[in-house]
Formats: sequence, C-alpha cells, structure tokens
Amino acid sequence: MLDLRIPSPLERLTDERLANSGVEVWLKRDDLIHADVPGNKWRKLKHNLTEAKSAGHDTLLTFGGAYSNHIRATAAAGQHVGFATLGVIRGEEHLPLNPSLAFATAHGMKLTYLDRTTYRRKDDPAVLDRLRAEFGAFYLIPEGGSNELGARGCAELPAELDLDFDLICCPVGTGATLAGIAAGLRDGQHAVGFSVLKGGEFLTADVAALQRRAFGAATENWRLETSFHFGGYARRTPALDTFIADFKSRHNLELDWLYVAKMLYGIYARADQGTFRPGTRIIAVITGPPTPV
Repeated sequence: MLDLRIPSPLERLTDERLANSGVEVWLKRDDLIHADVPGNKWRKLKHNLTEAKSAGHDTLLTFGGAYSNHIRATAAAGQHVGFATLGVIRGEEHLPLNPSLAFATAHGMKLTYLDRTTYRRKDDPAVLDRLRAEFGAFYLIPEGGSNELGARGCAELPAELDLDFDLICCPVGTGATLAGIAAGLRDGQHAVGFSVLKGGEFLTADVAALQRRAFGAATENWRLETSFHFGGYARRTPALDTFIADFKSRHNLELDWLYVAKMLYGIYARADQGTFRPGTRIIAVITGPPTPV
C-alpha cells in the first residue's frame, strides 16, 4: 500500500521580488505526496486505480513519451497496489533505457513501443484492439491520466487549502489538473494554467470538454497562459535554466524543468508586469519533483 502525505504541505514563498509587486505566493507541495507517485500523478491515478480494481482488472495499460512522469508513476502505483502494468511508449526503443523508463521497468512495467504515426492514433479502436490481442485484457488509463476520473481526483485539491486565496496556478500538459482544480474552487476564486506546450491554445477546448464530461458543465473561473512554454514540451532555454538555478539558490528547492519551473517563471513575470492586483494571494501547485534526465 501507498503511504501518502495527504494533504500535501502548504509553504509561504518569501521573495522580495514578489513582495515588491504586492503579490503573496504559497507553494502547494504536491511533490511531497509520495516519493514514487508524487503530485498530480497520484491525484489523477487515485480514482482510476479504484475503478480498475472494482471492475476486476489486474493489468493497467497507459501511454507516454520516453521521459513521461506519468509512465513512472503508473509503474510505481501498480507495483504498490498489486497491478501488472504495460507502458506504450511513443517512438522507437533506445538502449540503454533512460532513467524514467529504467525506473518504470524496475517497478515491474513491461514496455512496448508505437511509431509516432501510429501513436497519434493511439485512441483508435483498431490500435487498442491490436494491443489487447497482443497483451490480453487491461484497464486503460489515457496519456497523462487525463480522463474524467483523473479530473475528479484533481478537483479534491482546493478543499485541502486552509487559507483564503484569490488565484491558484498549475502547469498544464494534458489539461486534467486544471480542469479538476477549477471545478473544485469556491466562488470568487480563479485558476490559471500555464501550458508547457508550444501552440497550446487548443488546450482551452480540451479542458472545457473534460470538465463537461467529468462534472456536467464547463466552469468560467479559469484561463490558460500560453506564453511560457520555452520552445515547447521538453524544451528549455538559458533563461529558464538561469531561473531554476536562481530559485534553488534563494529557496533551496530544485524545480522540475518540464512543468513547474515554466509555471513559476510565468508567475514571476506576470507579477513583475503588474498583471496581478496588489494584495493578490496565489497558490502555486508544485505538481511533481525534478524530472530525471
């Protein structure tokens, strides 16, 4: 079984740059939920694991890229709670395995690969039928855990916050975390999602559609920031690296460069630009620890 740290800690971020902008930021340390299944990965897997168990499945299958934190987390969660796991990886196999895939296999996950053209059709019934023919029955968890059950798990986060706030921010890859968090907010609170994808404007429609499926309606208390992707998913720039190093020096916290650092860079930039009114209290969700490279 998993020994989870729920609710995850809430820590005040003391930084004169934010204070000079009149903004107060608190870190929701979801990266500390569990060493192997941290952050929003646990929140998105939680109800999927329960559903898989109740439906009588013994195997989980999910999709991800070669550096996917979701692949890592699914492998670890499956091992901890008694599921076999299959990871369908985008692209070709490269040996030796990188740290993320080596972690997954060390936690019992079997890996298979789809070429990028087929991977883009991974939700097609024909592709899924082919996987079932090869591997047998499985419970399907979509890439990133981004389904209705994943969003419902993320919707539980705001209730853990024991202080008033105006705005809650999270990184966005597939949209489930933003969809859920926004659905769990009280009146007067708003959410901002920072897309890590270049051209991530399409995520606005995806988040709204997921909210309609999971909660019956799309809320109007959130928006998407698309200016802080730093070149796109798994891309970084010297400016981002400098921010990460400076943040660690000031706060003794190493940021995940794939997701969290891009969000926090955006918060600092918008604060400096005066986007937030003075006195705004912001919750920044640290969705996971640094990604191994």
